[in-house]
Amino acid sequence: MADIHSDDLKTTPLHALHIELGGKMVPFAGYDMPVQYPLGVLGEHQHTRAKAGLFDVSHMGQAFLIGPDHDTTAKALEALVPGDMRGLGLGQQRYTVLLTDEGGIIDDLMVTRSTSEHDDGRLMLVVNAARKDVDYAHIKSRLPDGVRLETRDDRALLALQGPMAADVLARHCPQAAGLSFMEASSGTFDGIALHLSRSGYTGEDGYEISVAADKVEDVARALLAHDEVEPIGLGARDSLRLEAGLCLYGSDIDETTSPVEAAIAWVIPKHRREAGDFPGAERILKELADGPARKRVGILPEGKAPARAHTEIHAGGTVVGEITSGGFGPTADGPVAMGYVAAEHAKPGTDLDLMVRGKPRPAKVAKMPFAPHRYAK
Repeated sequence: MADIHSDDLKTTPLHALHIELGGKMVPFAGYDMPVQYPLGVLGEHQHTRAKAGLFDVSHMGQAFLIGPDHDTTAKALEALVPGDMRGLGLGQQRYTVLLTDEGGIIDDLMVTRSTSEHDDGRLMLVVNAARKDVDYAHIKSRLPDGVRLETRDDRALLALQGPMAADVLARHCPQAAGLSFMEASSGTFDGIALHLSRSGYTGEDGYEISVAADKVEDVARALLAHDEVEPIGLGARDSLRLEAGLCLYGSDIDETTSPVEAAIAWVIPKHRREAGDFPGAERILKELADGPARKRVGILPEGKAPARAHTEIHAGGTVVGEITSGGFGPTADGPVAMGYVAAEHAKPGTDLDLMVRGKPRPAKVAKMPFAPHRYAK
């Protein structure tokens, strides 16, 4: 996307603030986004692990699935995803995937049920920026009568991540401290109405904060006024999620990969497996029973040079897979990667060769995450 003219790119409500803060802007998913700030990718990564980092994720899609009651709305969503949506309690959040009829992943997304019984029948969806148009069209085309999708382009989204995130946010939003991991609540931030969930994509404790677009700058500036908080760009966001062993749509998962291949089959609870009532169930249940032909695994290259996406993976002189995400892991203090390999080469400790500039570099299959998850209990 590097050849896209800046005039053709969308911007988030915080675009002017990114420029003011010295953000280096790059095209990403059709938006002009900060890849880093003056602190640099390494500094931003380390700051998030040690204190708290603020991410603008307003490019992501926010929408509500709305029906007459929770069971009806959740059932409509369960026809599209393999997760347990009807079992979502008030104020609970769940990670799931939209599936093709062949069992491929259209997108991964977060689903939240409101804490309020007055909002019964509404599920909040947060989807990836590059896939939101695809997602919305797919969902709308398959909804039953009485259930509708309402997109919310008037909302912005922030992520505050790191071990000091809870303390900082609670100074402005008392509701934050009482949430556990994957719980959500409405609240106020210095009098500004917002929706927050204790979740994120860095492996650290933290929050995602949905707020009206015309109020998000007030929230961002108040958080950045704390010494513990620094703005974080796409570069560190990627290295943080890679160390956490989390998938990036379009790199590690797409419409050709199944949840079993992607090592996220835990999104499919037992009763959904037994019912087999989700898209692509025939393929997915077969892979669960017999094992997939390939698997997503963690990979540790030897030495200090990182292995990048699309690097061929060899074993015994034969191509057995490909790197899908790779880079330097500051917390892991070395190169880390993930990719797909033939199932017989997926056991941790298996020796591999990574073909870098035509030369084999030794590597091993490794357990993920590369940096320990530190989510709130």
